Amino acid sequence: MPPYKESTILEISKHFQIYGDLLHAEPCKIGHINETYIASYVQGGVKVRYIHQKINTGVFKDADGVMDNLVRVTKHQRRKLTEAGADEISRRVLTVIPTKDGRPYYRTPEGDCWRTFVFVERVRTFEAVETVNQAYEAGRAFGDFQRLLVDLPGDRLVETIPHFHNTRRRFTTFQHAVTEDRMNRAKEASAEIQFVLKRDKLVDVILNALAKKKIPERITHNDTKFNNVMLDVDTGKAMCVVDLDTVMPGCALYDFGDMVRTTTSPTLEDELDLSKVQMRLPMFKALAKGYVESARGFLTKGERELIAFSGKLITFTIGIRFLTDHLAGDTYFRVHRQNHNLDRARTQFRLVESIEKQEAAMQKYADSL
Repeated sequence: MPPYKESTILEISKHFQIYGDLLHAEPCKIGHINETYIASYVQGGVKVRYIHQKINTGVFKDADGVMDNLVRVTKHQRRKLTEAGADEISRRVLTVIPTKDGRPYYRTPEGDCWRTFVFVERVRTFEAVETVNQAYEAGRAFGDFQRLLVDLPGDRLVETIPHFHNTRRRFTTFQHAVTEDRMNRAKEASAEIQFVLKRDKLVDVILNALAKKKIPERITHNDTKFNNVMLDVDTGKAMCVVDLDTVMPGCALYDFGDMVRTTTSPTLEDELDLSKVQMRLPMFKALAKGYVESARGFLTKGERELIAFSGKLITFTIGIRFLTDHLAGDTYFRVHRQNHNLDRARTQFRLVESIEKQEAAMQKYADSL
């Protein structure tokens, strides 16, 4: 993140429909992609907070498409929750604050794209799951997220990152990165490269099921890390799913698979001590229970049959992405130390091995729900 200047946030804030005086702003060190700040204002004597965020247009090249998706999705979520009589809707769905000319984001003269959200209060996020109840809430939250969007009207959403979870394309890009080896890093990553090459049969399983219409396309989150679920600080219940830049057409299994990746292991995704990395079956059971309870009404038989496999595939795919970025010179994910993306890849691959050993038990439980 570049050096923070409060004057920058003050200038940005003037372009949004925020009525009050800026008291303070500070960087929020979350996520690998966007630049995020928490800003406090006084409105009529009451302190309120907003999120100001600069969209990484190097990653999300179509800012209009990203924000059109985000606005459509959050408006539909809010409508569905209102119809259902839900309470505290402003804590359950992100609220986009428009600019003073009614647009969902502000583009600076330099070309930077900024957006603003209402800050969701009395919630917290966790980098790693700590209890089976949290795993259950994560599954329930993302199942609800998908359920609310099953009947989203209008045109197909924009693919904000085309082929985002297309494992075949990720695999091909990885092969090119190995061949090119422009940073001379392939030798030190030779074990990880062989790990990927030996599992090429995993790559097309879900892609083929989608192509043959055995499973349907859904509107999905596509980045279902556990830290994208906000939990109520008092009750521990899931309140709001955040980080919606990758919401687009996808596969429900990709969302569930990434939940397995980020929820069932006790470690962070860049854990250095690989002996700590494991897929904990009790966490998987809680996650699957919460997810299926929320998604039961729309999941097909074909989707349910691949629930355990999805965890293995997405963990494998994310590992490929980290390894590819390492080989290419760390151009996509933010890194905070030498070989950071290689460390991330190693963690994913160790988790894949743990899932492989327990996959039959995982699917048996999913089938019982």
